[in-house]
Amino acid sequence: MTENAQQQPTAPSTELPTQYAPADVEGPLYERWVERGYFVADAKSDKPAYTIVIPPPNVTGSLHLGHAFQHTLMDALTRRKRMQGFESLWLPGMDHAGIATQNKVEQQLAEEGKSRHDLGREEFVERVWQWKEEYGGRILGQMRRLGDGVDWDRERFTMDEGLSKAVQTIFKKLYDDELIYRAERIINWCPRCLTAISDIEVEYQEDDGELVSIKYGEGDETLVVATTRAETMLGDTAVAVHPDDERYKHLVGKRIKLPLTNRTIPVVADTHVDPEFGTGAVKVTPAHDPNDFAIGQRHNLESITVMDERAVITVHGPFEGLDRFEARSAIVAALRSQGRIVAEKRPYVHSVGHCSRCKTTIEPRLSMQWWVKVGPLAKAAGDAVRDGRVKIHPEDMSKRYFDWVDNMHDWCISRQLWWGHRIPVWYGPEGQVVCVGPDEQPPGTEAEGWKQDTDVLDTWFSSGLWPFSTLGWPEQTEDLRKFYPTDVLLTGHDIIFFWVARMMMFGLYAMDGEVPFRTIALTGLVRDERGKKMSKSFGNVVDPLDWMDKYGSDAVRFTLARGANPGTDVPIGEEWVQASRNFANKIWNATRFAMMNGATVEGPLPDPSEMSATDRWILSRLNKTVAEVDAFYDDFQFAKLSDSLFHFAWDEVFDWYVELSKTTFQAGGRGAEVSQRVLGEVLDVTLKLLHPVVPFVTDTLWTTLTGGESVVIADWPADSGFRDEVAEREIESLQSVITEVRRFRADQGLQPGQRVPARLTLDGTALAPHEAAIRQLLRLQPEGDAFAATATLPVAGATVALDLSGTIDVAAERKRLAKDLAAAEKEKAQATGKLGNEAFLAKAPDNVVEKIRGRLAKADEDIARIQAQLDRLPEA
Repeated sequence: MTENAQQQPTAPSTELPTQYAPADVEGPLYERWVERGYFVADAKSDKPAYTIVIPPPNVTGSLHLGHAFQHTLMDALTRRKRMQGFESLWLPGMDHAGIATQNKVEQQLAEEGKSRHDLGREEFVERVWQWKEEYGGRILGQMRRLGDGVDWDRERFTMDEGLSKAVQTIFKKLYDDELIYRAERIINWCPRCLTAISDIEVEYQEDDGELVSIKYGEGDETLVVATTRAETMLGDTAVAVHPDDERYKHLVGKRIKLPLTNRTIPVVADTHVDPEFGTGAVKVTPAHDPNDFAIGQRHNLESITVMDERAVITVHGPFEGLDRFEARSAIVAALRSQGRIVAEKRPYVHSVGHCSRCKTTIEPRLSMQWWVKVGPLAKAAGDAVRDGRVKIHPEDMSKRYFDWVDNMHDWCISRQLWWGHRIPVWYGPEGQVVCVGPDEQPPGTEAEGWKQDTDVLDTWFSSGLWPFSTLGWPEQTEDLRKFYPTDVLLTGHDIIFFWVARMMMFGLYAMDGEVPFRTIALTGLVRDERGKKMSKSFGNVVDPLDWMDKYGSDAVRFTLARGANPGTDVPIGEEWVQASRNFANKIWNATRFAMMNGATVEGPLPDPSEMSATDRWILSRLNKTVAEVDAFYDDFQFAKLSDSLFHFAWDEVFDWYVELSKTTFQAGGRGAEVSQRVLGEVLDVTLKLLHPVVPFVTDTLWTTLTGGESVVIADWPADSGFRDEVAEREIESLQSVITEVRRFRADQGLQPGQRVPARLTLDGTALAPHEAAIRQLLRLQPEGDAFAATATLPVAGATVALDLSGTIDVAAERKRLAKDLAAAEKEKAQATGKLGNEAFLAKAPDNVVEKIRGRLAKADEDIARIQAQLDRLPEA
């Protein structure tokens, strides 16, 4: 924290407006937090460190509900730790988003009638930097709007100078350790983005395609293969069968004619082929399919590339120049005309890979690329979790992590882009290959015949260094010594493969076996209120800024936190945000009422001997809530801690303690003074507990209540150990009396404010001191001379006798209840009849039968309730 944070602010106002207006409060309050340096971490501090690095959003992106969800949880963690006395660092930054950002700028150029090639590489990269300065980083301002307590002084960007040095350093280290290599392999190629993409950047979806069965060979030496990509047959170099398949043993080793070409290809035996699938024979195209490539390697087959980078056919002949999909139709038509089509199935629904960015169908393609040999790195990443150095929460998510790291393939890290970290490898005129570190000079000039590799690194390569590169690595900085390893990585379970595993691999490798984070806390994904994935095509995407404008940032944050069960998806709807807004208003109104009635934090708490049972009860419940919230935080149970705080604040503090204290305040004297101090204490602690999740309203109220500088830098409340089980039981009895009488009043159709004569018999119970509160809360007036009890309610050892004569029309009420009772009995008879019908039960689906059982149970409950109401009514 900077020196600004120690400056004393102007004394706060002692009055609160009648209504809470988030729009008037949130923006100025956030800027005040930043100006005072509350979120700036001090690497020289003696405090224990607590560190979270933000999953860097794309520079092209804007805040969506997924960001808002995870940022709310990370902010809650770091705000609490700061209040607990930790040197809390939440480090922000952005990812350069290689493909997405280059696409944005290329679109701009296209509007100008230009391409990147018109500019040349250097000028194009400069144009991207200009775009970044003008348009990039919109999300950073939106993070402020949400209330993110990040250290803006430490904001990083994956292409800034320090992080670029880290990228070049680790590339050189991996290269020297023979963990990076260059090889020709099958990669996922996007014909739209014109670059390779990794396996985990391919999105698979069920597409309507075609399955065509084609006859290869002539005469007796023929076999049939089936394919969904007929255009690739132009690159076939073999047909493979299983070595034990008797149908084809006579063909193994022979050559057969490849249709539409002047070539013959061999029939090879390979155990990869499943003889039970289809015809048991598969076409082999080593340059356009990963499995075929592996077969080709085993049998020394030629690899023939038949398409260019835009997926246009390059093979000489009638199909040259056609797009792959045009060629597919043309080739099938040509085969059909030659009588080589044995069967055609359309539509044929099958799983097809698409580029996760532009949704173009991926084309497997043989290409020379750079790769990371992940074997030893992935093993280290798995071992760190297995031996407990890193915890995955929830634990059952560990299986997904191990499934990935234990079966990881080598990682293709080169991308055919201009925006990104250029691969630091130079090729010489005599075939030399030289990898250059960050402090080294290139081995020669272009004039001397040296050229740098034109590819850039996968964006996830630089993101994999994020936990330590952002702290200054490879330099041994104060930040690195103080804040590494980080404490928690909080992120969605959907990027275990994209990001989490790669940070683990690189962190352990670069930092000599030190883990990048101690805990991986995995969240679910935000969905709509019906649990459906949010998608523009579904029309259910929500801009969180719209909800912030309408209901305030606190309401959005609390809604998201209250749905955050570890590892499970989070449904969210606008009505839930409205409910959270109502909660913020309740906090405001209750605190305002308390302050108007003298609630204070001045002086020590009175001795429990001076307190009423109500005071001791709320303090006992307060300390239990503190302990419960702490336990939930430590277990990343954000939904449970939010729910606990909601019910404690709304139900116990605002609805019960404040209401029960009204008679004490009205009576005045020492009892009122004690309760005012207790109420001040309860609000002080409650606002602190709520602050990490709902920071704006709590800081505004806390500074007004206490006169303190800011709750952001206040001490986190500790469980004092105070418990009073006797007082808790006493108030539970009081609540039972009030709740039961309220229910009875509602059943009798009495208006909430309608006063009723009542006789309270509280002798022999602990409720005698509460008679005034009972009468006030239940609108019960003293019994008069003409009092005649028409209903008697025994509850919690006490008796409440009520005189309802003159307050309700007993005859009309009996008639109404009798009608309701008849309807309930009819419903019961119908449900009982169906459940007793064996023929019906044999045919009806389970869910229908279960629904009828529910109707029967509900009818039984209604009958019991209505009969009890009738029994309580006086005779007409």
